[in-house]
Amino acid sequence: MSKHRHLLAATAFATFALVSTVMLAPASAETTVNVGGAAMYPSKNIIQNAVNSKDHTTLVAAVKAAGLVDTLQGTGPFTVFAPTNEAFGKLPAGTVDTLLKTENKPTLTKVLTYHVVPGRMTATNLMKAVKDGGGMAKLTTVEGAELVVKQAAPGKLSVTDAKGDVATITIADVLQSNGVIHVVDTVLLPM
Repeated sequence: MSKHRHLLAATAFATFALVSTVMLAPASAETTVNVGGAAMYPSKNIIQNAVNSKDHTTLVAAVKAAGLVDTLQGTGPFTVFAPTNEAFGKLPAGTVDTLLKTENKPTLTKVLTYHVVPGRMTATNLMKAVKDGGGMAKLTTVEGAELVVKQAAPGKLSVTDAKGDVATITIADVLQSNGVIHVVDTVLLPM
């Protein structure tokens, strides 16, 4: 009888564990990483996730001012190098306010589309491209100019803009339904 109870208890525990796993799997499998204090979900698009990150409020405001919301909600896929608020804060005083003015929309659009590469390039894809490129990979942005990706340290990537400024990818592979975001610590400039 005690063997029978033990078997029943083990079966009940295994069934409970299986049911719990199945019930919890969609939520935990859905979340990728936290960015700016918010969970990023691979089933949501770039804009749906970015608006929740408190570290990207400047970027979201700039995307809205440039009229790029619909584009970044599109099917893509896109690879976005997303500068944080701190990255925008490194720009000379008044730069962001100037870029957000209506008359500077073409310049703002140029800066923002310089952070976007067509396709879904994960960190693994970028590392492979760097290796295959002899230590660097040149990526053509939606803006039309190039970014250069290099390995900054073991497991870390950097992105160099046309001016020679270097951004480090601080959070890689924030997967989206229409691409991938890599958080960067510097605003990339095409000019």
